[in-house]
Amino acid sequence: MKASARLEEKIAKLLLWLFAICTLLVLFSIIAHILINGISGLSWDFITQEPKRMGKEGGIFSIIIGTIYLTVAGIVLATPIGVGAAIYLTEYVKKGRLVQIIRFATEALAAVPSIIFGLFGFVLLVITLKMGWSILSGALTLAFMVLPTIIRAAEEGIKTVPDSYREGSLALGATKWYTIRKVVLPSALPGIATGVILGIGRAIGETAAVILTAGSSLGLPTSILEPTRTLSVHLYILASEGISTKNAYASATVLIIVIIIINFLANSLMGKLAGRNGQSH
Repeated sequence: MKASARLEEKIAKLLLWLFAICTLLVLFSIIAHILINGISGLSWDFITQEPKRMGKEGGIFSIIIGTIYLTVAGIVLATPIGVGAAIYLTEYVKKGRLVQIIRFATEALAAVPSIIFGLFGFVLLVITLKMGWSILSGALTLAFMVLPTIIRAAEEGIKTVPDSYREGSLALGATKWYTIRKVVLPSALPGIATGVILGIGRAIGETAAVILTAGSSLGLPTSILEPTRTLSVHLYILASEGISTKNAYASATVLIIVIIIINFLANSLMGKLAGRNGQSH
C-alpha cells in the first residue's frame, strides 16, 4: 500500500473517531444537564402523588400512568399492521411498481413532521369521528407516526433471514404461511424488536401530536376514552408557561430514566433473541 493511501486511511479513521466522540459528548451533555438540574426534585412523593395547582406542586403519578397507557396503546395498534405490511412486501409481492410506490409512501410518511400528524389526528379523530381528546385518539395518531419505522425495521429483519431456511421448510412440505410463522418470523425477531423499540422511543417522547389528540388533562385516566397528559407534554407545559422549572426538570429526569431503562431492557432482549437464533448482536 502506498504511503499516501495509508495516510489517507489514518486521517479517515481519526475523523470518524472524532465524530463518534462528538456524538457521545452531545448525548452525555444533554443527559448530564437534565440530571444535574432535575435529580434534586425527585422523591418518592413526587413519583406517587397526584399533581396539584396545575403541576406546580404535588407529583406526576397520573402523568406516568397516562404515558404508559398512550405508549402501549399506540405500539399495540402499530406493531401488527407494521409487521404484516413488512411480511407482505418481503414475502408475497414481487419487485415492481407497486412495491416502489408502497416504499415511497412509507418513507414519505416517516418524513412528515409530527405537528402535521397532530393536526391530522385532531381533525379526523377528535372532531370528525367525535372521539374527543382521549388516549384512543392519541394512540391512533402515534400509531400512524411509528408505523413507517416498524415497517422498515421489520422488513430489514426479514430480509436477513437466509433463503435456505425457507427452502428447507418448503422442501419438507410446509406451506408458505407456516414457513413464515415458524421459521422466518422467529429468525427476524431481533430486527422486528428493534423497530418496535424505536417506535416506543418516538412515542414516549412525542409532544406536538399528543397535545392535539390526547389533551393535557392532569387527572388519572380510567379508560382509553379519557384525555391524559404524558411526561413530555407535562414538562413542556411546565417550562413554557413558567409554572415550575424545578418540576419540569424533575419530569424530564424521569422521562430520561424511563427511556434509558427501556433501551437497556430492549438491548438485553435483542441480545437474547439473537443468541437464541444464532445471530451476532
